[in-house]
Amino acid sequence: MKEKKKSDISVLMGYAGNYRILTIIGMILSALSMVLSIIPYICIWLVARDLISVAPQWSHATSIVTYGWIAFGCAIAGILIYFIGLMCTHLAAFRTASNIRKYGIAHLMKAPLGYFDTNASGLIRNRLDAAAADTETFLAHNLADIVGTITLFIAMLLLMVIFDWRMGAACLLAAVISIIAMFAMMGGENATFMTKYQHAMDRMSKAGTEYVRGIPVVKIFQQTVYSFKAFQKAIEEYSYFAHYFNAKVCSKPQSINLTFTEGAFVFLVPLALFIVPASIQDGNLLAFVTNFAFYAVFSAIISTALARIMFASNGIMMAHSALQRIEMVTNAPVLSVADHFEKAKDASITFNNVTFTYPQADRPAVSHISFSVQPGQTVALVGPSGGGKTTLATLIPRFWDIDSGTIEIGGVNIQSMDPKDLMQQIAFVFQNSHLFKTSIYENVRAARPTATRQEVLHALEIAHCNDILDKLPKGVDTIIGTKGTHLSGGEQQRIALASAILKNAPIVILDEATAFADPENEALIQKAMTNLMKDRTVIMIAHRLSTVVNADQIIVLDQGKIIESGTHDQLLLNHSLYARMWEDYHHAIQWRIRAETEVA
Repeated sequence: MKEKKKSDISVLMGYAGNYRILTIIGMILSALSMVLSIIPYICIWLVARDLISVAPQWSHATSIVTYGWIAFGCAIAGILIYFIGLMCTHLAAFRTASNIRKYGIAHLMKAPLGYFDTNASGLIRNRLDAAAADTETFLAHNLADIVGTITLFIAMLLLMVIFDWRMGAACLLAAVISIIAMFAMMGGENATFMTKYQHAMDRMSKAGTEYVRGIPVVKIFQQTVYSFKAFQKAIEEYSYFAHYFNAKVCSKPQSINLTFTEGAFVFLVPLALFIVPASIQDGNLLAFVTNFAFYAVFSAIISTALARIMFASNGIMMAHSALQRIEMVTNAPVLSVADHFEKAKDASITFNNVTFTYPQADRPAVSHISFSVQPGQTVALVGPSGGGKTTLATLIPRFWDIDSGTIEIGGVNIQSMDPKDLMQQIAFVFQNSHLFKTSIYENVRAARPTATRQEVLHALEIAHCNDILDKLPKGVDTIIGTKGTHLSGGEQQRIALASAILKNAPIVILDEATAFADPENEALIQKAMTNLMKDRTVIMIAHRLSTVVNADQIIVLDQGKIIESGTHDQLLLNHSLYARMWEDYHHAIQWRIRAETEVA
């Protein structure tokens, strides 16, 4: 049986936890404040009635002062109660938004690391942080206003019937026209508009984050105009939705809405001209004047009530869209965790008929992969781009869970290991390492927070980072990114290698660690890698084949499958893909630019 989908309010109340009671109290107080806000209008009617009945002997209207104090007291009480109600709803709204963020972050902590490769950080932040903020307006204001406005309309209907139903119907007509106009703005096909609008905002946020992060590369290749196209397209799409909503969807209905709600009194005038002759004939002129005075004043409250409905409707749409974005985060895949954890016996790695397909991909990234790495061995993964090298490496620490087969470390299925223990077994150095905006010391120590300062300095020394520290104003305590302190790609790689050395994990994964290094930094990185790889099991991904010549085993991948494997010398004798790659690489490193001398 299909589970019934919860309403948006039920979902938000679930996030509110024990604070939902404050939301309920706030709604009750809002309804009470609306009832109190109507009493001054009744007092106005009573004052008008008494004055008209004793005219012109105004002094005989002895109850006017009493009515005035009642109106004043109810108005003040209504404001105070509404203020208290809003305090309750705001406290609940803030706690709900906080709980949404906490729950979302807690859920993301269980998601595979590969999820963050396919979902930009700016997009995740917009979906979680900004969306949680969008629910605050709905819970803090709109929900209480909806209850208060419903109460107000019920009271209005009663008053319209009690005094003069004809004048009440005239005022109600303005409300009906306003509601039709609001439905034209927010109902029908426009009901899904806010979702499209938020999707456009998400795409703009994602494109903006990617563009800012790619500025260094853009400057290097002088491709500013071309690189801006995706960001520009996202901005234009968002601009279109914003302009479409304001200029096309809202312009006419909102004009009609404001015209009739602000001018509800206009409906009373022709009706009064129609009723006056009959009232004079029946001798009810004084009653008519009293009722007319009441509805003329009371019609002003209609625009206030309808404005609250309009803003509340917009808040409902925003909250619905926000919950949809939040669900995109809370529905992120979660790594399965075994009931009983097993410990790896050693640092060996075994792939048994492993197949994996990325989410929403139409074919496997790697298919039926089997190989073994003994403790202390270095295995290199090589092959054309897109062959599955990085995918294989990221499957070992469970960046993604495989579709079929098994991956074992020390004879234990990685899905049977404690995820924390699994991560402690592996150190990573990627081709595009990013440092935190903190000191170099803290960047390195993040790999092992319990490390002493001497251990951190020793790791930096082994990673050949002393020249980096010597040129920085505060040495190892220099904060990256402040006062023009920036490191080159090769220098960042050496800092990342120091972190991996400090972690002292038995398994090391190197993903093209020298990709962005200049020759000088590459030489130092190679020395640091030699120190890191000593007595450890190493999975090395490399495009520069010179770095894998001495590997214990070289696995050649193409289109997600193992084409061949063996040592460097063995693969050269096969005269297959690796041999061709080696020949191409050998020609490439011998390539030189030669100037030709023009012969006269």
